[in-house]
Amino acid sequence: MVQYCKVLFGLVLLFFPNLLFSQKSDTVAKTFNFWGAITVTTKGISTFPNLTLGKPAAIFDLVAGNGRLSFEPTFRFSLEGKPWTFLFWGRYKAVQNDKFLLGVGLHPAFTFKTIHLVDNTGSSREFIRTQRYLAGELAPTWLLSKNVSLGLYYIYSRGLEKKEITKNSNFISLRSSISNIKLSENFFLKFAPQLYYLKMDRNDGFFANATLTITRRNFPFSVSSTINQTIESTIPGEDFLWNINLIYSFGAKYRKL
Repeated sequence: MVQYCKVLFGLVLLFFPNLLFSQKSDTVAKTFNFWGAITVTTKGISTFPNLTLGKPAAIFDLVAGNGRLSFEPTFRFSLEGKPWTFLFWGRYKAVQNDKFLLGVGLHPAFTFKTIHLVDNTGSSREFIRTQRYLAGELAPTWLLSKNVSLGLYYIYSRGLEKKEITKNSNFISLRSSISNIKLSENFFLKFAPQLYYLKMDRNDGFFANATLTITRRNFPFSVSSTINQTIESTIPGEDFLWNINLIYSFGAKYRKL
């Protein structure tokens, strides 16, 4: 399993630079997209248990792209103002048609954790420890209809620090999305479940995850809830997590004159 996952990651590393430079017609597109979302959540949850914050947080997602190529940074903070995780995704849609999408991506990531150390006087002092990761993803998605999709998602993450860090993480999931479920003339649901396998160095586990989102037509705010349930795992962490999120979305398309 691990060897197979490493081969997939190698393919991402091999083809991603070539794809970037082979799509001149796409990168000189006439429109430039910029959008984002600001989320306030009751509990910061990650599908990687060691990255779960476990308390209220604010998340800032941004997407800037031109054609198939996009830059997608994410900044996550606790509501105390302390940094949680920073991700800097570069993503490319290698295949894009009415029935199938294939996305690849790479990112450096920085995670932050508050630790307490005792100095020479015996006093406890608070520090923020930063850990660095490098990750790549592969995401094939089949578009079953206008509002229903089914896909696989694989990510390999490499810890860059020498000590006190998970060195190798392999994540693979089967995921789906069902959107525009009509509740009334103006309110809609989106349901996004997934089953995933996660291996972190010697520990591994199977998990179920789902997000339910309620939106209103032509209204920038939405409400969602995410649950994460352990099926079987040797990875330390809580077996059941859930939260409620308030999301503000914004964005626009800019066209060259």
